[in-house]
Amino acid sequence: MAGNGVFADILDGDVYKYYSDGEWKKSSSGKSVSIVNPTTRKTQYKVQACTQEEVNKVMETAKVAQKSWAKTPLWKRAELLHKAAAILKDHKAPIAECLVKEIAKPAKDAVTEVVRSGDLVSYCAEEGVRILGEGKYLVSDSFPGNERTKYCLTSKIPLGVVLAIPPFNYPVNLAVSKIAPALIAGNSLVLKPPTQGAVSALHMVHCFHLAGFPKGLISCVTGKGSEIGDFLTMHPSVNCISFTGGDTGIAISKKAGMIPLQMELGGKDACIVLEDADLDLVAGNIIKGGFSYSGQRCTAVKVVLVMESVADALVEKVNAKLSKLTVGPPEENCDITPVVSESSANFIEGLVMDAKEKGATFCQAYKREGNLIWPLLLDNVRPDMRIAWEEPFGPVLPVIRINSVEEGIHHCNASNFGLQGCVFTKDINKAILISDTMETGTVQINSAPARGPDHFPFQGLKDSGIGSQGITNSINMMTKIKSTVINLPSPSYTMG
Repeated sequence: MAGNGVFADILDGDVYKYYSDGEWKKSSSGKSVSIVNPTTRKTQYKVQACTQEEVNKVMETAKVAQKSWAKTPLWKRAELLHKAAAILKDHKAPIAECLVKEIAKPAKDAVTEVVRSGDLVSYCAEEGVRILGEGKYLVSDSFPGNERTKYCLTSKIPLGVVLAIPPFNYPVNLAVSKIAPALIAGNSLVLKPPTQGAVSALHMVHCFHLAGFPKGLISCVTGKGSEIGDFLTMHPSVNCISFTGGDTGIAISKKAGMIPLQMELGGKDACIVLEDADLDLVAGNIIKGGFSYSGQRCTAVKVVLVMESVADALVEKVNAKLSKLTVGPPEENCDITPVVSESSANFIEGLVMDAKEKGATFCQAYKREGNLIWPLLLDNVRPDMRIAWEEPFGPVLPVIRINSVEEGIHHCNASNFGLQGCVFTKDINKAILISDTMETGTVQINSAPARGPDHFPFQGLKDSGIGSQGITNSINMMTKIKSTVINLPSPSYTMG
């Protein structure tokens, strides 16, 4: 059970503590932040409302801890990460329980997220030992005009303190995707979890605590973004920010200063369907890609761009599959569960009403109860409708009928987002040509967009982000190159 057993230390009465200097603590503010269960719409959990002074203390301990951690051998860092991964997977049930109650993630998917997170941590430990264990050796005479009088040795060194800010929809997995690379690279880590998902993240952090990481190396502060958000992201002790979320990331990037940024800020992932596509395959992927976790995924299919000649047939197949989706509470493993908050549900409803006013075809009746929105396919959507461009982050999917491939590509590239996209066709030559013209970080051919497997590169163009994720890329961006040059008094050539 959440907050019980090995997790008893993280709870004080009905308020979860924050984590600093290897200890679970109550905030001096005496205040808490409530977390509302999306299903019941009642307060489920409470977390500490940390102060700016407590953030200062966290940063100071993180700086000190990082210096000694950087001197810890790679194999020891990896050993602790493997231990944390095992503990995380051993305690998947209570963490999954939190995910169900905090963010209405279906129970089976909640367990999958925790197990996947453990696997990510272990993989990162292995990958880190390999790529950080290698350096480069350069000699000077490869550049014109030089003799071999200089040997250059390069290695990857940590940045310092990494600030990690994951989103509500994967508060465990997208937290460890930042934590594990930072730690294996020799950095310390300060985690600011989302409010919805904070308790899941606190349970995850306790698994790292139980693994025996040094005090101060990992910290987790909770509280209102309005009070500590800017203070965290603009803190002079932060040497790197890894953020996943929405428009807030753009504001962070403008304020952060001269530090490395890794940002994934959402998408409007287009699904382009050609005339020769396997429509059964397409329909299955639209359901999986557009409606899993109620569409609350950055890589969800957000707009279908289908050739007019096959549009009727595709819409019919999607509607048939849509009618079989179960709708209800996450505890019952329903396919469609409540969206994360009332404000999210209201935003989605606004997009739906705009489409209705402008003449979209409703393939199902729009239905909403509280935060629960029934799955809806909108056909004959036009570019003047908000849903054609804005990211609903809910179980509503627009279909735009196109008369040429060029029309579909134009719509995809006209978006301010550029995270992922997909194209369905049996002609691999066409698929590659279309992929090359789509302005997105990733294009999936004959499959829905997806983040993963977790070692694959994951990045967005335009407003969808900065930098690239994926285990290897994250390790690399959380390090910098250090060069040492040996100068010889005279040229020296091996076997010369």
